[in-house]
Amino acid sequence: MQIKSEAERSLARESGKRLAKVLREVEKLVKPDVSAIELDRLAQKLIREGGDLPIFKNQKNESGMLYPASLCVSVNDEAVHAIPAEKKILKVGDIVGLDIGLSHKGVITDMATTLAVGKISKEAQKLLDATHEALSAGIGAAKAGNRVGDIGAAVEGVAKKYGVRILKDLAGHGVGKSLHEDPFVPNFGKAGRGGVLKAGMMIAIEPIFSIGSEEIILGEDGWTLSTADGSLAAQFEHTIIIGDGDAEIITK
Repeated sequence: MQIKSEAERSLARESGKRLAKVLREVEKLVKPDVSAIELDRLAQKLIREGGDLPIFKNQKNESGMLYPASLCVSVNDEAVHAIPAEKKILKVGDIVGLDIGLSHKGVITDMATTLAVGKISKEAQKLLDATHEALSAGIGAAKAGNRVGDIGAAVEGVAKKYGVRILKDLAGHGVGKSLHEDPFVPNFGKAGRGGVLKAGMMIAIEPIFSIGSEEIILGEDGWTLSTADGSLAAQFEHTIIIGDGDAEIITK
């Protein structure tokens, strides 16, 4: 578990600020008849115009395949890591997850949101509400002296409250010099268990829920992870810095 220096934390704050600004602009483009590749092109353009690097691009998976885009655009049953494509066109009633990261002067931040495309079903809205609330709950538990399990327990409690499922194979993580660092931060667990959270640690908390199966399947593209039963999935994520009191959300 890496404790970030004050210099690293300062760069991380700027990295998170830049990333949030990019995502806000991309969100404005989410509407019916827009292609997922348009969202990716805008994200990459804005990141590079800021002098930063789109950190998702050319990330390797376990099979050594390179991710070809700067943005993950996951629609409906696609939980995470879906590759944006020209033929993936948004339509009314969809929910679309946008996951994005950048590197600013060598310091990486990571964030995600899930948006409604026009009017969505009550079931879909419940899923979005639950996942967003779980992110807030997880951040609230992320305090120096608490443990990783406290974050997981807080997230899990919200899932149970709403009656949605946790995609347990997917989790949050440390972030900073690399996109994925220790600690591994599951979205379930027992309070008081796991590694101790320390001031100066930087982690990405990312609840990922579905309204159906807890199981995920890997698509033929080698990247896209979808729910096994085709049910809707949602993801929300912030990068935070652990402090002695409330965590500092740096991707607001």
